[in-house]
Amino acid sequence: MKILRVIGSMNPASGGPCQGIRNSIPELEKLGVSNEVVCLDVPEASFMGKDEFTIHALGQGKGPWNYSPKLTPWLLENLPRFDAVIVHGLWLHHGYAVRKALNKLRLRKTASQPGSNKLPNLFVMPHGMLDPYFQKAAGRKLKALRNWVYWKLIEGRIINEAAGVLFTCEAELSLARQPFRPYFPKREVNVGYGIPEPPKLTTSMQESFLTLCPELQTRPYLLFLSRIHEKKGIDLLVKAYSELTIRHHLLKPVPELAEADDVSLSSTLAPTRQWPALVIAGPGLDTPYGKMLQKQAEETARSGNRSIYFPGMLAGDSKWGAFYGCEAFILPSHQENFGIAVVEALACRKPVLISDQVNIWREIAQVGGGLVAKDTEEGTKELLSTWIDLSEEERGQMRNNARDAYEDFFAIKPHALRVWQALKQS
Repeated sequence: MKILRVIGSMNPASGGPCQGIRNSIPELEKLGVSNEVVCLDVPEASFMGKDEFTIHALGQGKGPWNYSPKLTPWLLENLPRFDAVIVHGLWLHHGYAVRKALNKLRLRKTASQPGSNKLPNLFVMPHGMLDPYFQKAAGRKLKALRNWVYWKLIEGRIINEAAGVLFTCEAELSLARQPFRPYFPKREVNVGYGIPEPPKLTTSMQESFLTLCPELQTRPYLLFLSRIHEKKGIDLLVKAYSELTIRHHLLKPVPELAEADDVSLSSTLAPTRQWPALVIAGPGLDTPYGKMLQKQAEETARSGNRSIYFPGMLAGDSKWGAFYGCEAFILPSHQENFGIAVVEALACRKPVLISDQVNIWREIAQVGGGLVAKDTEEGTKELLSTWIDLSEEERGQMRNNARDAYEDFFAIKPHALRVWQALKQS
């Protein structure tokens, strides 16, 4: 079987879909399934040429629709080479181009030799882009209206004509049924979103991360690792963490009273263990939102409590060093279709502190691999304070549960098998 993946960008900084492709292709190759990718990136981009599979970079798309005049001609020439084509993501030109090219090829086939040149089946992987959040979120009224119009004219036809729609988890599949009508895909398949086994911890990983945050050599820390974006709830995290940090330092006992049996100091904020720092890592620090977060953190630092660190985007050794070195991973997102970094943390045996808007929270909660709360400031405080309150025995059990969650629900091999079965059954 030969699959063509069509995506707007393979830039790692663009988010999860391109990483999902990079994760699944090597495992599919083991099943005898070959893959190629066509994307709208410049061939000279720094991230190109580092993957072992074929990527056809046609050049940068234009405008908010990411339009490329080169894409449809390329598809017309190359689609007959494949057994299946998967469109990754919605609302952009590449999905429209695939449908248009397939329709043109069908007309040519009908006009010439009806039995020749079998065309690939079309599949769509929305990656959470059918989540009702995007139609309801504040500040998205114009985009929500645009999506409705676009659904009626283009996107609804792509979804409903496809041989199947592939989802990353059961929650995404269920939520996708809510925002648009008519919605009647031929098949809905939860193929999951497999994450490869992380590399083993090495000294170079630790050193690579600690070079960026040397103060954390002897200090525990919580890790946020994702795009710096409003949707991720990072402003809530900084605010909740800063408030708890200030209250913690105000409650430090006076040395001569340290042995006193003061009930108030046995509360969540009592200094029974070293107070963890907070690492906020990811691309986007140069955006207005990223600058606002850093300013927020500076206000806490002025009180003499520098506890929040912004190392920027982490990759390779520095990323894995950050995962392996943290106490726990935290993501109080307002909407998260899957959360690759969440599962990478689980795979490293790290508990995850997440909101109930991370679509895989039920699977994680089922085996006790982390803590779950509302995507509010109070909910984020609850995540932080509950984690700090846990005994070392409880944390150890949660670390074991985190690894169980990865193996039970998110390992790469079962995901690749589900994708292969979904494609060959059409």
